[in-house]
Amino acid sequence: MSRIGNKPITVLDGVEVKIDGKHITVKGPKGTLERDIHENISLEMEGNEIKVTRIDDQPKNKSLHGLTRTLITNMITGVVHEYSKELQINGVGYKVAKQGNGLNLSLGFSHPVLFDAPEGITFDVPNPNTIIVKGIDKELVGQTAAEIRAKRPPEVYGGKGIKYADEVIRRKEGKTGK
Repeated sequence: MSRIGNKPITVLDGVEVKIDGKHITVKGPKGTLERDIHENISLEMEGNEIKVTRIDDQPKNKSLHGLTRTLITNMITGVVHEYSKELQINGVGYKVAKQGNGLNLSLGFSHPVLFDAPEGITFDVPNPNTIIVKGIDKELVGQTAAEIRAKRPPEVYGGKGIKYADEVIRRKEGKTGK
């Protein structure tokens, strides 16, 4: 029994939800999000609550039940409150600058790394060592932050690279650590 999937989703004030068969559209003050729902999952709107149900108890359908409910909840929350992820850049000479709607990253390579923002994502650069990725789609914000981090992941010996603000890098000693 999915405990998360069985909870009804409460639609927040100022959010308009349209369910058209296996397609859901969520419209709010920050923007609009759309998603197709798996054919084994059904949605029912009753007042300002959405109920997510599955056709049977097969393991795949059980996992889709909770996942679908969480995705819809994230859509409703995203159109009211923006999601954000903060990245930090560590290393001598490593820095970031905003260039148009993208980023210009200096990461110790012989060339600057340019990163264009996907549609629906904005960047804030409060200082040369911090990037804040913002957007209404939680999945896209996380994916974009992961792609930026992949340009120069943190390394365990010197601690240089791009890391999440809340990420802890376990440092290793070098060869002389015996």
